[in-house]
Amino acid sequence: MVFKVTILGSNSAIPTIKRNPTAQIVNHNEHLYLVDCAEGTQVQLRRNRIKMQRINHIFISHLHGDHFFGLIGLISSMHLLGRKKDLHIYGPPQLEDILNLQLEVSLTVLNYPMIFHPINPDAHDLIYEDANLTIKTIPLKHSIPTCGFIFKEKKGKRKIKKDAVQTYNIPKDQMLNLKNGEDFIDEEGNRIENKQITDDPFPIRSYAYCSDTNYYEKIIPLIMGVNLLYHEATFTKDFEEVARAKFHSTSADAATIAKKAGVEKLLIGHFSTRYETVDQLLDEARKIFPNTDAVTDGNVYEIE
Repeated sequence: MVFKVTILGSNSAIPTIKRNPTAQIVNHNEHLYLVDCAEGTQVQLRRNRIKMQRINHIFISHLHGDHFFGLIGLISSMHLLGRKKDLHIYGPPQLEDILNLQLEVSLTVLNYPMIFHPINPDAHDLIYEDANLTIKTIPLKHSIPTCGFIFKEKKGKRKIKKDAVQTYNIPKDQMLNLKNGEDFIDEEGNRIENKQITDDPFPIRSYAYCSDTNYYEKIIPLIMGVNLLYHEATFTKDFEEVARAKFHSTSADAATIAKKAGVEKLLIGHFSTRYETVDQLLDEARKIFPNTDAVTDGNVYEIE
């Protein structure tokens, strides 16, 4: 089952030639979820050959422009391209009024239903669920109400061993029971323990996205042990006071959170435009948490 993250934007508020502001695509089981939607996101989708009409759910972390100024343009393009499917948008309550006003003043009546889901940035809430995945909010500490998101797979069913089907002559109508962990009773009444004929399900995988935030240890229990963590790292350690004043993090902050949360891998991004390269940011983070990458637009990270 596919589980990967594509970085569409890795810079902070101001775009550069090489780096766009924040946006990401999470692909889980070929379902595409857009996380934040900065200016230029449409171009980045095309550049990465991701079909915008496959996106049915969009998650906006907060209402700073570098996280949602591209949204109305994307909504409009979907409309102009003849979209008919529902589009679900999750974000701060004020975002619904903003989008409705933009549509109203442009005299745009969408071809498709746009369904808005207000989220509470101060709560750790379940906001999306399907058969295989849950998405919850992660309250963050920023200058305006802001939340991250954690994508977590549900526990899968057990896997029936191929040779067991023939060995024990297992009928099809018993397959689901075995996948759910039940023992098997053969035609002669013998009980075969489930673990003899099935393998454990794949381990649960998870991805946590922590957008703009100060160093904030209250998120640690919520992201504990995730496979992949994205945490903003706008500044190097020598700008720590600036980071605190602007409610952002340093690369050392991000690495410290990753270490304390026991995550497998850390991605840092949302870099200040003052940095022509991110080598110093990456070096500072790796001194604390070695398994760190500094993201670049177009990077794809598979969660194995």
